[in-house]
Amino acid sequence: MKQILTVAGSDSGGGAGIQADLKSIHANGGYGLSVITSVTAQNTREVTRAFDLPTDLIDAQIDAIFSDFDVAAVKTGMLSSVEIVGAVAEKLRHYSPHNIVIDPVTLSKSKYPLLKPDAVECLKTELLPLATVVMPNIPEAELLTNCEIQTLDDAKRAAKVIQGYGCQSVLVKGGH
Repeated sequence: MKQILTVAGSDSGGGAGIQADLKSIHANGGYGLSVITSVTAQNTREVTRAFDLPTDLIDAQIDAIFSDFDVAAVKTGMLSSVEIVGAVAEKLRHYSPHNIVIDPVTLSKSKYPLLKPDAVECLKTELLPLATVVMPNIPEAELLTNCEIQTLDDAKRAAKVIQGYGCQSVLVKGGH
């Protein structure tokens, strides 16, 4: 059974973040491992609050996982600040997992900001170059490229721009 690590925020409603990732990993026959970066207060309608965990605790969680498990892949989600993005990127460089999937989470469905504006550049320069695949939705791809996406050709152009940040592959997803 492949051991898959998700590094993301915790969703008290269970429909997104770590909880959704663990369900998906299990449904696909994997063994889910988790590193929580932030704790959110949310339900099916909205995010009402978010609290970032200290980076030393995030580092300790990542070290604990890699010291005991054979991690086949890492998937990131909510990495809300420059400090968190930088800490996660540093650990991924250190442990060099073979497969890194980056979901550059920026906003909740209810438009609650999940990535601070000053963290976008750090995401582009520190984390995206490590990715096997980056999977932004349309609003995230627009933020990462400063390009409006209205058509399939626009999405393809945005994917090329994102790939220019150094990642291997890009999959621009429709909608949120």
